[in-house]
Order: sequence, then C-alpha cells, then structure tokens
Amino acid sequence: MNRSILISALFVALSLSACDKPTVVNVPADTVVVPGPAGPAGEPGKTGNQGNTGNNGVKGEAGTTGDTGVKGDTGKTGNSTTVIVTPPAEPAPAPAN
Repeated sequence: MNRSILISALFVALSLSACDKPTVVNVPADTVVVPGPAGPAGEPGKTGNQGNTGNNGVKGEAGTTGDTGVKGDTGKTGNSTTVIVTPPAEPAPAPAN
C-alpha cells in the first residue's frame, strides 16, 4: 500500500506538471511624449568637399570636303545687236451697258 500511494503521488505530480500553463505577458503602457521648450540652436555643419570636375570632351573629326561643281559654259561674245521692246497698244474701250 505504501508503494501504491507513492506511485499515485508521482503520477499526480507528473500529470500536473505536463499541463500547459498560460504565459503571463506584462505589456508596458504606451509612453506619451510631450514636447518641451526648444533648446538652443546647434553649430552649423561643415562645408562639404568640392566635387570632381568632369573631363573635357574629345574634339570631333573635321568633315570631308564636298565635291567641286561642274564648270559652266563660257558666254557668247557680245555684239552690237539692240533689242527694242514696244509698249502695248491702248487699252480696249469698256463695253457699254
């Protein structure tokens, strides 16, 4: 009988320790930030380094020279021919209505 009580006690202890116990999680309260008075202005920052200067571009090649045009014909030698342009005749009379 001593053994049965001992075995029963061990069985009860094991069965209670195997139960899932809920985990307690303490959630901290939300922190409310209240802005206070502004402090003095800080020192200005340092000036940054100057950036690198870009490289000069490469000079392009000169274009090719165009073809020479065809030489024109030589003009005729002048002579003493005179061209007379006559003015048109009087205008025709307007039709009567």
